[in-house]
Amino acid sequence: MSNQIIQKFYVIGISTRTTNENGQSAKDIEALWSKFWGEEIQKQIPNKLNEDIYAVYTDYETDFTKPYTTIIGSAVSSLENIPNGFVGITIETTTYKKFISRGKMPEAVFNTWLEIWGDKDLNLERSYKADFTIHGKKYYDGDNAEVETYLSVKE
Repeated sequence: MSNQIIQKFYVIGISTRTTNENGQSAKDIEALWSKFWGEEIQKQIPNKLNEDIYAVYTDYETDFTKPYTTIIGSAVSSLENIPNGFVGITIETTTYKKFISRGKMPEAVFNTWLEIWGDKDLNLERSYKADFTIHGKKYYDGDNAEVETYLSVKE
């Protein structure tokens, strides 16, 4: 859980507005992932930098207990040519705290978020600008899968 500065980058993908209240986000985000895989969204994204999949959590009403937007997509070289029904977002340069989820997915990532939400001190450090997970090559390694989670924190 080291802090690091990540430079500005762009993501194009599909989005949903959700909340963690009453377990709603689990349903909404699972439905978004189903659409992502089922409609082969990644193949429709222009200007992709690589094959990594990003899940971005942003537009927080206040903090993780209130509504926010989730975007699943790819890092891109520019926000030009955003397909209909997709969204583009600029992730500004800021300080992030990095976590690594290891194990069977998506349970390992969900457990990381439960750990984050349960850490009162950590949640006071969060800036709630844009948090994201990166699902790279190791995401497909079955029981040994890895996903990186980055939380925006106050500088």
